[in-house]
Amino acid sequence: MEYKYKDNKIIFKNKNDFNPKHIFECGQAFRWKKEQDNSYTTVAFNRVLNVLLEDDFVVLNNTSEEDFNNIWIDYFDLNTDYNDIKEKLSKEETLKNAMEFGYGIRILNQEKFETIISFIISANNQIPRIKKSIEILANNYGEFIDNFRGVDYFSFPTSTQLSKVSAEELREVARVGFRDKRIHDVAKLINDGDFNINDISKLSSEELQKKLMILPGVGPKVASCIMLFSYGRSETFPIDVWIKRVMEELYIKKETNIKLIGKYADEIFGDLAGYAQQYLFYYGRENDIGKSK
Repeated sequence: MEYKYKDNKIIFKNKNDFNPKHIFECGQAFRWKKEQDNSYTTVAFNRVLNVLLEDDFVVLNNTSEEDFNNIWIDYFDLNTDYNDIKEKLSKEETLKNAMEFGYGIRILNQEKFETIISFIISANNQIPRIKKSIEILANNYGEFIDNFRGVDYFSFPTSTQLSKVSAEELREVARVGFRDKRIHDVAKLINDGDFNINDISKLSSEELQKKLMILPGVGPKVASCIMLFSYGRSETFPIDVWIKRVMEELYIKKETNIKLIGKYADEIFGDLAGYAQQYLFYYGRENDIGKSK
């Protein structure tokens, strides 16, 4: 892709498929902060990156050209043509409003261990609380990365670091509630080599979901999120309370169970179900679709 590098910044033309607000506020990632200039500062892969939409250009600040090519192109899925995806999905009339509303969403390719722990924390939780717990984990158990705009940023703890923290301490310090033992046990399983998060990448989606659900605290919804946001399974359709409401309100027109919603989504969206899910989630939550129910 074409870009310009200068003064620790990468600048590239926006093709109407990249909006930091849509990307970071659509529920797929939790380590971001909105700045006063409407940019977003995020932490990923032990780097601190500031992202700004400026007129028709995307500006990635606080990065090297090497990191852009080796990390950020894949992280932001920049080699995927989202306008082409939206065109294919636009054949489904009901989805059009959602795609127009969240036109700048891109599915992030996130680090596996962090994604697993983050979505265990997300179970029966709200985004502000999820973000706070993850920030506490990083600040207390991660490594210092950088000071950006006067703020110290820390890496997400590794499985080794997190496995050494007791469940009791996780509950008291990180405020993760009933998820404390699950987080500790998952970190230990991965650190001890009893669960290899890289080897399972080779499994089929069905097998991968079953394997992930072996982990404490990982049910069908959490497994689907992990698959979509860190294993590149774009056919996966995570169903939370918002997606259930949206599908019932816009498609099914009646209350139904999660398994049937998943089957319905697979029939409508096929291999692009993960992209459809993100557009629908963001559209539904931001507009309170079906909330009165």
